[in-house]
Amino acid sequence: MSELSAADFDRLRDIRAHRPHEIADVFAARRRREVLQGDGRLFIIAADHPARGALAVGSNATAMADRYELLERLVVALRHPGVDGVLGTPDIVDDLAALGLLDGKIVVGSMNRGGLRGAKFEMDDRYTGYDVPTMAARGIDFAKTLIRVNLDDADTAPTLQATADAVTQAAAARLPIMLEPFMSRWQDGRIVNDLSTDAVILSVAIASGLGADSAYTWMKLPVVDDMERVMAATTMPTLLLGGDSGVDPDETFAAWEGALALPGVRGLTVGRTLLYPPDGDVAGAVDTAARLVHTDLPSLV
Repeated sequence: MSELSAADFDRLRDIRAHRPHEIADVFAARRRREVLQGDGRLFIIAADHPARGALAVGSNATAMADRYELLERLVVALRHPGVDGVLGTPDIVDDLAALGLLDGKIVVGSMNRGGLRGAKFEMDDRYTGYDVPTMAARGIDFAKTLIRVNLDDADTAPTLQATADAVTQAAAARLPIMLEPFMSRWQDGRIVNDLSTDAVILSVAIASGLGADSAYTWMKLPVVDDMERVMAATTMPTLLLGGDSGVDPDETFAAWEGALALPGVRGLTVGRTLLYPPDGDVAGAVDTAARLVHTDLPSLV
């Protein structure tokens, strides 16, 4: 599977240790593209899970712990012509920039990773990743936030306020920002997201009203039962999220295909499901998903 060599990783470590300024230089020279082009749809690979302490994929608690393996899997994905870009925290994105993998791709900056998985303060999801001024200066194309709304936990309030501020700042910078909302609750000492149709609709209503300017707001939503009702709850462009691996891949792809046909759905933002598929075939999983989003892709054979 590897498309990177030991020399590539030697160079990455050398840049980080001796020439860190080169990362900013790469961003300054990066060839950018319009967010929406061609068929007007997006397929983004997500890789911001490790920064929130979420290393598990399915039953493997440390699947995403090996950074070199994760980068190799991301390279396989990003080199597919149907993959429009990547979503990550600064550490991931800077690694990919140093490796020369971001030209012509959409780069999505993940903003709030402070609600660490399993922490007592998990609902206090502080903004510990990208901020809008840095994204604007670096030429990041898109912003992303996670908004878990727990009506029984007061730590939801500062997260909502911080998200509203981020939406306002992103709009002022003309930076598209995708909001990933959930209605959440504590259950047996951990946070569980409510994936019922009504709960997702409620989360969309709450998230849609955040910020002083919604012109640049997108939604990032799970595929749940009765997605027609979910998509009727918003006029904002929406990307579908993929969730964790472990479900039957054929069922997952079929659910995505159905939801992608709905008005307002602009594509997919998927990470672990494709980067760590049950059969280990990253290229195959990415190709299948890419063809669901971009139905006019030519054959790679």
